[in-house]
Amino acid sequence: MGDVGGLGTVLVTGGSGYIGSHTVLELVQAGYKAVVVDNLANSSEESLKRVGEITGKQDCIEFLEVDLLHFDKLENVFKEHEFIACIHFAGLKAVGESVKIPLMYYENNLTGTLNLLRLCTAYGCKNFVFSSSATVYGMADKMPVSEDTQLGSTNPYGRTKLFIEEFLRDVHTSDPEWNIVILRYFNPVGAHESGRIGEDPSGIPNNLMPFIAQVAVGRREFLSIFGDDYPTPDGTGVRDYIHVTDLAKGHVQALRKLASSKVGCTPVNLGTGKGASVLEMVKAFSKAAGKDLPYKLVERRAGDIAELYCSPDFARDFLHWEAKLTLDDMCADVWRWQSQNPEGYPRSE
Repeated sequence: MGDVGGLGTVLVTGGSGYIGSHTVLELVQAGYKAVVVDNLANSSEESLKRVGEITGKQDCIEFLEVDLLHFDKLENVFKEHEFIACIHFAGLKAVGESVKIPLMYYENNLTGTLNLLRLCTAYGCKNFVFSSSATVYGMADKMPVSEDTQLGSTNPYGRTKLFIEEFLRDVHTSDPEWNIVILRYFNPVGAHESGRIGEDPSGIPNNLMPFIAQVAVGRREFLSIFGDDYPTPDGTGVRDYIHVTDLAKGHVQALRKLASSKVGCTPVNLGTGKGASVLEMVKAFSKAAGKDLPYKLVERRAGDIAELYCSPDFARDFLHWEAKLTLDDMCADVWRWQSQNPEGYPRSE
């Protein structure tokens, strides 16, 4: 892989996944090179091939099938490359599954991150962007959520995000050369406007949008809406949905911030600051798909809260970033992706 100039090489763990692949696209568009390490447990290398096709910058993307639990293989990646920064997406991420198999989540997410941080320390890669989540706010009862809202978690997946944030705060305290931005995502949805890359969960999806999309293409008979008696305008749960392209651009802004100043270890919420209900989402998607989507109202799920949305003010001031794409954009882009790729990425590799 010859030197293609630009802004330097970024290590992207979990970079062939949904948010990872969209971020790799924005990185190479912005002039970075990306070395992606991923064990392909819940993703496909096809996503990165398509990123190369969309951008015309295949030579700026290198893919290595490496599991963060394999310390020696991961160390080889550091021996062979010099990184200006690391963006850490890799991890298991299904809330329900984490309740059933917590030890696997702790081993994978925590041990993998510890291996990564040890190697970043040893090889001097101390600019770090971590893919965290709004789950670290637990059962927040005051809206909007700001970065100093009390932290807590209601499931093992959320706790792994919380623990990793603590790892990062401690690492920075021990060595102030570390320069860390923790990005707490709200609800990423959408797909690249080309329709070539998007969300492709293996098995049962963990969140609303892939369910809606699968109903729209006929892979599922109807959508189950969990609870219509919440204290919200239409009784269904309200969440802060953010377009994955906006989210990906937030990572590029975080890298720019790390390159230009010392930030310590700073958490930033990435969301729109506006909530949308489940029924609003179904309506917007029905409009994008040009047909009504069948749904059934069922009982609430344990642990769900009525509403969750963030204050986007700090992201705007600190990263000079704000979400620009609308609910209609999100739905139109997902419909384009799902209707062109009804079964997701081809599995016959």
